[in-house]
Amino acid sequence: MITIIDDETGEVTVKSGGTETRYSLATSEGFAAASRAWLRATWDAKYVYAFSWMGRPIIQLPEDMVRLQEVIWDLKPDVLVETGVAHGGSLIFYASLFEAMGNGRVIGVDIEIRPHNRAAIEAHPMKKRIELIEGSSTAPEVLDSVKALIKPGEKVLVVLDSNHTKQHVLDELRAYGELIEVGSYVVATDGVMALVKGGPRTAEDWDWNNPQAAVHAFVAEDPRFIVEEPKWPFNEGAVTERVTYWPDAFVKRIA
Repeated sequence: MITIIDDETGEVTVKSGGTETRYSLATSEGFAAASRAWLRATWDAKYVYAFSWMGRPIIQLPEDMVRLQEVIWDLKPDVLVETGVAHGGSLIFYASLFEAMGNGRVIGVDIEIRPHNRAAIEAHPMKKRIELIEGSSTAPEVLDSVKALIKPGEKVLVVLDSNHTKQHVLDELRAYGELIEVGSYVVATDGVMALVKGGPRTAEDWDWNNPQAAVHAFVAEDPRFIVEEPKWPFNEGAVTERVTYWPDAFVKRIA
């Protein structure tokens, strides 16, 4: 697929399989076509490796974090569980939102929390709202530790950002979906893997071995959950879909 943007006409041309389609950039279709090309470019250039939150690398697309902030504000969870800690930037992000809101705390789970990252997180002013658990996110003893930190009646939101293979994310969805109440979400990040296959740092099986595939397998087997995009609280533009590394990420519990 080749995408060409014409600055003079304000059009985007998509060439694929011998066909050529033109869209105006002022339409949602044109914007989506240009965004797909931009997302591939951000992957190849490691664009998301250039952001931090309150001093810690966050390694996320900014729009994804702002959209998740909208969900957090709307749901007002008591606890956000994130699998995958890395540098801790996203944990700090969520904790800072809870600090501003006056309620909420974060549980970060990772199979390995590197000493320098742990030290930086524990020294951060937002650590007062963060608990760290080291171990595989799907291990029974780790799940027990997570559950022990959640009080009866507390509202939980879950973000999955650890091992991104289909099977691991499917196992996480099965386990952590039990922690949330009706109306809340498990957010399975980084389904963009299928879109960027063939680029740097990718694998041949990414077209099927990814979180997006896990999400669809999960909702097919468990009717208590659906894939549902949270409504945007504000939109005066033509764009109606997220520019995201997290397609089909929001798994909502409905029963």
